[in-house]
Formats: sequence, C-alpha cells, structure tokens
Amino acid sequence: MFNEQKLNLTEKWDKVFPENPKTEHKKITFHNRFGITLAADMYMPKSRAGKLPAIAVSGPFGAVKEQSSGLYAQEMASRGFIAIAFDPSFTGESGGEPRYVASPDINTEDFQAAVDFLSVQDFVDPERISIIGICGWGGIALNAASVDTRIKATVCVTSYNMSRVNRYGYYDVNTEDDVYKMRESLNAQRTEDYKSGEYKLAGGVPDVVPDDMPEFFKAYHDYYKVPRGYHPRSLNSNGGWNVTSALSFINTPQHSFAGEIRNAVMIVHGEKAHSRYFGEDMYKLLKGDNKELLIVENADHCDLYDGGKNRDKIPFDKIERFIRKNI
Repeated sequence: MFNEQKLNLTEKWDKVFPENPKTEHKKITFHNRFGITLAADMYMPKSRAGKLPAIAVSGPFGAVKEQSSGLYAQEMASRGFIAIAFDPSFTGESGGEPRYVASPDINTEDFQAAVDFLSVQDFVDPERISIIGICGWGGIALNAASVDTRIKATVCVTSYNMSRVNRYGYYDVNTEDDVYKMRESLNAQRTEDYKSGEYKLAGGVPDVVPDDMPEFFKAYHDYYKVPRGYHPRSLNSNGGWNVTSALSFINTPQHSFAGEIRNAVMIVHGEKAHSRYFGEDMYKLLKGDNKELLIVENADHCDLYDGGKNRDKIPFDKIERFIRKNI
C-alpha cells in the first residue's frame, strides 16, 4: 500500500483571489504512480447532496494552485461541482525532488492521479469527471485526455504546447541547427549541475520588463509580478523552472494521439492572445462532433488567467454548459 508523504500545507487563505461565500474549501493530498504526493485545494458547494460531478484543474505552467487554477476550481464549485486545484509534481506545496522540474510524462500523470483521487470519493460521481488545464497545462490536459478515458470532458484554456514552444520557439522559428545547439547547451548544463550539486534555475518573469520586450511578456509581468497574481510559491513569480527541464519537452512530442480522443474537448483562447495558434492547431487535431473551439473576443493570453482588468473575460457560463452537456 502506498504511504503518502507528509506535506507541510498552509491552512490559512493565501490565494490571490477572494473567497466565494457559496463554497467551502479544504486542503487534500493524493499520490501519483511515480510515488509523488501532490497537494491540492478542494472546493465544494456549501449546499450539496448526493454524488456530484467533479473537475480537476491545474495551470498555468509555472503557477500554483493559489493563482489561476484555484480561481477556476472555486468558480466551478460555486456552480455545483466538486473541484480540486492541484500543484504539479515538484512545485508549490506538492512533493517531489529535485524541485522545479517539469516533465510531459509525469505532469500528464498528475492529471490522471487527480482523476484517481476524485473517482474514489463517496460524494463524487466517478462517471462525471472532467479536467481543466490552463496555459501549458491546457496542452498537458489534452495529453491526459488522449490516454485517460475516464475524463469525460476536457477544457484547454489559453493553451500552450510546451513541447512545441521549447523545441521550435515562439512561432516555430528554430531551425534544426538551432535545436541541436539547444541540446548541446542543455546537456552542458546537466554536467555543470552535477558538478555543483545544484540545478540552475531558468528565472521566472523578470522584475523589470524592458520597453522593447514583446507585449505578451509585459502581460506576464502584469500578472505574476504584481499583487494581481504574485504568489511566493509560484515559479513564474520567482526563480522559474530548472533550466534542464526543457530537455524532456524538446524530445517528447505532445498530442500525437489527440485525434483518438472520443470524449468531449473544448479549446478556449483569447482573440488577441499571442498563444492563440497553439490552441487553434490543437483543435485541428481533434475529431468528432463533441469538440469545440471558443475564441474570446478582445481577450489576450493572461486575461483568461483571472478575467482581465474587469474580471469578465473568462467564459465560465459556456465552460459550464459544455461540461454539463458532455458528462
């Protein structure tokens, strides 16, 4: 029998969003098949009876459950779902060593482990479980849907394909020579990490963004580095991922089997998001009449993290309708 690691969990409310009086929440843990114990916030409607549909939420890539994923989970709980927002392996309050490692395999498993946990709760209907992935975790959610038939509906929000962007860069500008040089650099860093006994961090969003930086980097700054979205456990708000985490992504294409997904998938993207092409290309891989592409008018990438300036950009009504229709 697996013995879960004892985690040091913060019990106080330390989210970047306010509590919703229609819900209650508690800290929970669950484990994945790699033996890593994950930490999550479980949000539940205060008025509930019987077995309810459930949702597991994670993302953005480099964020923690006290940021965007928790906001989504709490909102869905206010609409009658059991919802958990979890920290991925090696990040936040979850276990796993070394810290700040990302892996397309382990992170896909994290979603499946969340489904394992939800499936055995007495107050959850195991036949009505869905997942929501945000940013890089939108791409990982699609990967999970490719392998896990228990996931009845998948919603991928403002998604990245992390394998694609790590290998080819934004807008696929990297050549084969560029990719080879990247491999050389990353493997040289592995040697240096082994010598030093420490894993070099790539750095999160910079404290000061130069004027000549792309607008989407400025948008990241205006979420992760200011009170709107800053959190002390967030990689993007602080030191970032291990540099060598990129190796597993550039060598592991995601979404190879997306066309085999029979259950429902919704792709949600902002009209003005720099990342929109990732979501649209993900949608092209899908088959069946239970797939939907939703483009949110006048929204950029980070607007779908928390709703943007007026907190009105996340299409929660449409997300709820899609999930309920397909579970």
